[in-house]
Amino acid sequence: MDLILEYKAQLVAGTLMTIQLALVSLAIALVFGLLGAWAKLSGNRAAQRLAGAYTTVVRGVPDLVLILLVFFGGQVTINWIGYATGLWDYVEISKFIAGAATIGVIFGAYFTETFRGAIMAIPRGQIEAGISCGMPRQLIFRHIIWPQMVRYALPGFTNNWLVQLKTTALVSVIGLQDLVYNAFTAGRSTGQLFTFMAAAFVIYLVLTAISDLGLRALDRRYSRGVVRA
Repeated sequence: MDLILEYKAQLVAGTLMTIQLALVSLAIALVFGLLGAWAKLSGNRAAQRLAGAYTTVVRGVPDLVLILLVFFGGQVTINWIGYATGLWDYVEISKFIAGAATIGVIFGAYFTETFRGAIMAIPRGQIEAGISCGMPRQLIFRHIIWPQMVRYALPGFTNNWLVQLKTTALVSVIGLQDLVYNAFTAGRSTGQLFTFMAAAFVIYLVLTAISDLGLRALDRRYSRGVVRA
């Protein structure tokens, strides 16, 4: 315990970095998820195929491979373009941006299917009733589609978010000083690797427990007036 207190600033900094990374990547994932769901449900064949290819490729490649590919391969590609065109000199990709963007794109593929299934679960008659009443599309989305989509999507969203929160640990391999990286560094420097990994274990449990409680409260809010089977 004395060692944990001695390195508490390092652990707190790593925890804050993990939370920031998780929230930024979640925002990116939500954008990609909503766009992907819209594309798959649209009547545009090209959009459907593009979204289908996106979800197939992303879900078929390990997360760690994509993170390494974006961080190292993306940096090489950007610098090659700058050298070939003469538009810019050497550019170094931020570890935070590379990690957040990659995790966001990865889980955007999972959120695409979550949101698509939630929208498809909404009774079509309700949307048609709104159209027949002369409601504009924005009003139909706000009062009919969005509240029910959130309710149907929350179970899958909760699962994806908890997995995404844990997936942030992978960015430690590219040197981003998140919770795992800082705990591992402190453990190696003191020779007490198990102690600091156990501390990281507890912190992740606390973060997931808080997330689960918050999402359960959100589920109760959107499920008011709904009779459970």
